[in-house]
Parts: sequence; structure tokens; C-alpha cells
Amino acid sequence: MEIFNSIFGSLASISILNFCLCIGTAIGIGLFITFMYTRHSVSSKSFTATLALLPVVVCVVILLVNGNIGAGVAVAGAFSLVRFRSAQGSAKEIAAIFLAMGAGLVVGMGYLALAVIFTVIASFAFLVFANINFSGSKASLKKTLTVTIPETLDYTHVFDDIFSKFVKKYELTGVKTTNMGSLFKLSYSIDLKDMTCEKKLIDSVRERNGNLEVMINRFEPAKAEL
Repeated sequence: MEIFNSIFGSLASISILNFCLCIGTAIGIGLFITFMYTRHSVSSKSFTATLALLPVVVCVVILLVNGNIGAGVAVAGAFSLVRFRSAQGSAKEIAAIFLAMGAGLVVGMGYLALAVIFTVIASFAFLVFANINFSGSKASLKKTLTVTIPETLDYTHVFDDIFSKFVKKYELTGVKTTNMGSLFKLSYSIDLKDMTCEKKLIDSVRERNGNLEVMINRFEPAKAEL
């Protein structure tokens, strides 16, 4: 069909069968990568839609470049502009984007079986590595402790003796005044010695701060950005 022939005679034509095979494979790969990513990570609808469509976009671009080095350099430069026109993502999101782009690149070059094998292996490796705790510590014992104290208490070492009983490591991560400056709200990053220590820790802190607000939340590590 003529629509699959370039108006520029120097470019090679693409058959409709090969084009459909590449597009279909790229769509399937994009859906598979998105499914594997959302199995472990929570992301926005826009990001998952982009991740699913990215292999198709890259595949079409590579099909059209068709071995032209100059066009390939121009396309790489155009894609690099996206990085500076968008907000930074987490390291995990960037890895997923590179995985989708790599798979689309392989499909666009015509190695369909290789693209499928690469996607399956890389996606399962991504899922396994995401569940491995390389730090060697138990994430369930890491908590964020928020304590409200009256302004009469010196917050610098007010809970040191209590933490020494129930906590392996702790760090004061934030101090905020509240209630017109009559109260301080302290934020700690703590690593409990044992899960059974949580209620004992809260009770001890309540006795020290005059039964003001005490809150323990799940520890949220800082967002890794590249």
C-alpha cells in the first residue's frame, strides 16, 4: 500500500505485515511492562498509560529512522529534551521508562523474539530486585514518630532515656511550633528493637509529654531521584 511508502524515494518502504507485527508486539510488551511495574509500585494513571505506550512510540521512530545515522542523532536529541521539560521522577520510574524504551528499540529493529525475551527477563528481574532489601534491615521496624511537647520541655534530649530502652537508632528529623508557639511538634526517624516495643514506647512518651499527641507512622524513605 502506498501509505507505507515514503514520499521520499531514498527511504526504504515498510510492508504492512511487518509494520503490524512490530506495532502489535510493542503494544503487548508495553502492557506487560506496565502490569509488572504496577504489581509492586503505586503510580498515577498518566504514568502507567505513558509506560504502556512508550515502546510503541520508540518502535515507530526506529522504524522511520531506518538506519539513518543523522536522523537517529536528531531523534536522540529530541528525546533528551523531554528530561528537561518534565519533573524529576524516582529512580524506579526512570528505570521502568528506560526498560520500555529499550524494548521498543529492539522491536523497531525487527528482533521481535529477542524483544519479548528481553522484556520478560528484565521485568522479572526488576520485580525481584524491587522486593529485595539490600540494606539488610527490617523495614517493618522503621517508623516515623511524631510527638507534641509543651514549650517548657527542652526537646534536645527529652526522650533519650526512653529511646535507649525501646529503640535501636533514632534521629530528630524536624521541629515545628504549633498552637501559637506554646507547643513543639517533634518528628523522629526511629528503628524499633522489636514490634512489641511500640505500645510501651508510646506509653512512656505520653507520661513524659503530659499525655499530648503521640503518633507513629510507617517509615517513608526519601524519594530517590536521579
